[in-house]
Amino acid sequence: MNANTPRRLLRKIAAIVFLACATPALAQAPAPPAPAEAVPPYEPQLMRLAEIMGALTFLRDLCGARDGQSWQARMNALLEAENPSDTRRERLAGAFNRGFRGYEVTYRSCTPNAEAVVERFLDEGARLTRDITSRYSGG
Repeated sequence: MNANTPRRLLRKIAAIVFLACATPALAQAPAPPAPAEAVPPYEPQLMRLAEIMGALTFLRDLCGARDGQSWQARMNALLEAENPSDTRRERLAGAFNRGFRGYEVTYRSCTPNAEAVVERFLDEGARLTRDITSRYSGG
């Protein structure tokens, strides 16, 4: 055995230790990713229902029904019943606001078309509510 062999071995060990200490990926484990938010299977229907309620809040008042506040109260009840995370709450409120603002920009007065939209949304909202509750209520 050569006298330089122990020195070579020590150099290799020192190099390995140096590399292990100098490389953060080897020294620390990466942080685990944040868990994905659980989204219910009826989320698309619920978003559409929120948008419809926003539109009805505006259109029903515009067309003289004067029950826009009741549609906003229904949206608040939906949020309370769902008890969504902050992210989902923001998405649902955003859908409601899109429905409201979209028709606020479009209509300045009640027209026959606005009245037809109200009827269509009342029907669609009722259908969505029935579908969601019958398929996902567990009852």
